[in-house]
Amino acid sequence: MRLPALFRTTPFRLTLLFMALFAGAASAFLAYIYVVAVGEVSRVADSEISHEVAALEQVYSHGGRDALRRAMIERAAAGHDFLYLLLDENGHRIWGDIPETRVGRFDERNTVWMRFKVNAPTPGGSVSQRLARGERQKLTGGEVLFVGADVSDAEAYVLRIVSALWGAGGLVVVLGLAGGLVVSRNVTRSVSQLNAVVAAVQGGDLQARVVLRGSGDEFDELAAGLNDMLDRLERSIGGLRHAGDAIAHDLRSPLTRLRTRLEVALLDVEAGKGDPTAALAQALEDADGVLKTFAAVLAIARLQAAGSAPDQKPFDPSQLAADIVELYQPLAEERSLEFTAELAEGLSVRGNREFIAQAMANILDNAVKYNAPGGAVMLRVRRRSSGEIEFSVTDTGPGVPEADRPRVVQRFVRLENSRSQPGVGLGLSLVSAVAEAHGGRLEIDEGPGKVGEIGPGLRVALVLPRAQ
Repeated sequence: MRLPALFRTTPFRLTLLFMALFAGAASAFLAYIYVVAVGEVSRVADSEISHEVAALEQVYSHGGRDALRRAMIERAAAGHDFLYLLLDENGHRIWGDIPETRVGRFDERNTVWMRFKVNAPTPGGSVSQRLARGERQKLTGGEVLFVGADVSDAEAYVLRIVSALWGAGGLVVVLGLAGGLVVSRNVTRSVSQLNAVVAAVQGGDLQARVVLRGSGDEFDELAAGLNDMLDRLERSIGGLRHAGDAIAHDLRSPLTRLRTRLEVALLDVEAGKGDPTAALAQALEDADGVLKTFAAVLAIARLQAAGSAPDQKPFDPSQLAADIVELYQPLAEERSLEFTAELAEGLSVRGNREFIAQAMANILDNAVKYNAPGGAVMLRVRRRSSGEIEFSVTDTGPGVPEADRPRVVQRFVRLENSRSQPGVGLGLSLVSAVAEAHGGRLEIDEGPGKVGEIGPGLRVALVLPRAQ
């Protein structure tokens, strides 16, 4: 028979395990208390009995058998809480208030301790058996002296204490099981909410979220983490969908041109006219553009999927910038641009050198490509007062209107003033992805301002956290 779901939860099973451990520990503890308490009762009774035996032996040594018998009678009459029996050297009864059969068989040992039962009248007129403990001592004349004490009340008191402890232990077990049921129900309710959200996401609802209880416990932390993961997943899938749509839209034209040129080249070759080499060269150029677009999209997807850049190592950002300057200096001179660099020394940043180099190349490529002849481009690497490392590129080109700056970092977004230049609108998207993957940010601000017909320019900064 299958147990209810509540009884199959991990918290309830842990409660049962704890209760089993508690019951075992409580049993051992109560057994120890019982043994110690009974031992203490026996020790106290034995001590009193030994003192009584010693006193009667003293009487016997001074007055003999008759004196001992009189002393026993007087003590019994005086209400002493002892049981007496005196036997002669042959084991026959001389005097006592218990049968000689209660003290066991007669033997030659000098001192014997024993436990036995005696009959005692009750207030109702009946007779009950009570537990007693005594010492049998052989005297110097051969007689046997036995002195015992009733220990039933003391041991009954111990048993009542142990019984009370057992009852308390049972109550704790019951309350523990009840608490386990309550805890299991609360945990099951919290987990069921998580399972419901997971099931909804599996069913295709990426907007399902766990409602936080505001308690700040582990379940709230787990729920917050799950919600954050689902937010990232929704953004990632949305980005992939957008990227797929944008790629299909933006690549339709170059792929169509590529096919058309190949078809025209084929017809021209069949007709014996045209330049097939030039047509193939143009087709290769178009194919390279398509491949670059896919490579950029793939790089962005890799960074966003990983959440952080791989293979991050400390390196000198100024040295990286110097290498990039060597690559773009000839291109700037070719376009009649003034290209300067301010590179601070003694800096260190932790990151993926290849991704950061690609991001800086994209920024510089835009600055050179959209700048007018006679303009200027400045590359700067410095440490901010906050300790962050800044790669910034400032140019005197047309710039980007403030309202459009949040859009230019989105995939395949191209402003109207850039339609005349080659590209697909992925450069700053990759830079933004590199910044986020390194725990940094991308800043886009106005440049040095408008001078005549040139400007207002643009300042793009890749800000990375300082190396730890």
